[in-house]
Amino acid sequence: MQYLNAYLSELWHLTVDMAPYLLFGFLAAGVLRVYFPRELLVKYMGGRGARASLNASLLGVPMPLCSCGVLPAGISLHNNGASKSATTSFLISTPQTGVDSILVTYAMLGLPMAIIRPVVALITGFAGGLASGRFEKENDSRHVQAAEEEIPRNLGYMLRYAFVDFMADISRWLVYGLLIAALIAVILPDDFFSTAVSNPGLQMLLVLVASIPVYVCATGSVPIAAVLLLKGISPGAVLVFLMAGPATNAASLTVLNKALGRKTTIIYLITIVAGALISGFVVNMLPSSWFEVFASGHHHHQHSLLPVWVGIGSAILLIALILNSFITSFRQRTIKNNIRMGQNNLLLTVEGMSCNHCTRSVESKLSVLEGINLVKANFERNEVLIEGEDVDLAKVKMVIENLGYSYKGPKDPA
Repeated sequence: MQYLNAYLSELWHLTVDMAPYLLFGFLAAGVLRVYFPRELLVKYMGGRGARASLNASLLGVPMPLCSCGVLPAGISLHNNGASKSATTSFLISTPQTGVDSILVTYAMLGLPMAIIRPVVALITGFAGGLASGRFEKENDSRHVQAAEEEIPRNLGYMLRYAFVDFMADISRWLVYGLLIAALIAVILPDDFFSTAVSNPGLQMLLVLVASIPVYVCATGSVPIAAVLLLKGISPGAVLVFLMAGPATNAASLTVLNKALGRKTTIIYLITIVAGALISGFVVNMLPSSWFEVFASGHHHHQHSLLPVWVGIGSAILLIALILNSFITSFRQRTIKNNIRMGQNNLLLTVEGMSCNHCTRSVESKLSVLEGINLVKANFERNEVLIEGEDVDLAKVKMVIENLGYSYKGPKDPA
């Protein structure tokens, strides 16, 4: 019971520390989504030189997209005219950070790490784009995809995207991050890394190996990183985790390989690995006091710049929004499960979808095709259910593959 009370207490304090900044980050994500013209992304990413890669990295850093959510966006930009080098820069810089994760990083890891993180994302994205332009040939015969769906430019849609749609994309991973961080805080001794694995280089390698195949979103990685810092791991290893965890996972690498090719995927992975290790070594050369102050303050819950009631109120609101996203997701799954195969329904296997952003992309693109009345996608089951008559499966396949996913054809609903 003592450990359970300690665990729940740590979990609550972590949530209170993150909640105000996280909610503000969600709001900023909604503003970016609704009021930042997507045509500008294509305009400044259409070239093949260093300027296009730099523009793509600059545009990608504040975007609140995870490593799976960024793939449809990046592939869509590529199909709409962005060069492969610029697309690579966008795909590298975007998932490492975002306006929401920058704010949470500031709240839990301090100003130096909050500055270093987007700077590293910018540099690695730019370097990856240059490498792609140098070693990968552009395919000018690629199919140009239709424009993205119309986005309502109003306050209601902005708030819905920020606190419902975007929340649904990362809520599960955010909860996982908090649960794991609280568990690490309770189980591991404060001097664990300084005594068990004291070599900073070895710490970075171990963290890198563990981070590459596993998915953790940029925001959800922050509480885990904060607790690891408290347990004695080096700031450089923390940065490696913050880079490699959000930017890589087995599913996204598979989709990237199919959409942009093996060479681009290799360049992407090498850039992340090399950038993480080099950045980690550089950060370990900086004064340790830059990172100890906020870690120590977080451990004793004394560093908050906001009134206590703001943190508690924000935590309660955040929990309510997370619960709402889980309830909504459950209801949607129930509806999709009840809409089973009928005379005019098709159940397709589509691999590579890994979040709600993926399913919305598939649903919005397929729903405009002739003969289709309803589309319901389920990324957990790799299924897309289509209701309609005289559906052209060749067009369905083309749309799905243009989004970067793998079309496997109709499946037996039983």
